[in-house]
Amino acid sequence: MATRELETLVLLAIERLGDGAYGVAVRDELEDRIGRRLSRGAVYTALRRLESKGWIEGRLGEVTRVRGGRAKRYVSLTSSGRAQLRSALADLDRMREGLEGLGPESVA
Repeated sequence: MATRELETLVLLAIERLGDGAYGVAVRDELEDRIGRRLSRGAVYTALRRLESKGWIEGRLGEVTRVRGGRAKRYVSLTSSGRAQLRSALADLDRMREGLEGLGPESVA
């Protein structure tokens, strides 16, 4: 999977998950929706890349005994991340426009 494609999918998964977005949940959401297995490494690398670009930001959750005392690191889109996501989706819509059966109007 291409880097930009994965980054866009990760941004979408984070947006879908809202306050519950963290690495494993993002990977599970992606696998459920796109029907492909993704390695944890690929997802965490994409998350680090998106954070370094300023498109997502992280925060630590509460410490839990289930995780051996480690807190989950939750992520959310920044305003620039949301703008990037809108731009990527608009690019896809423009490219699909006029293609029979592939335009935005045909997506169910």
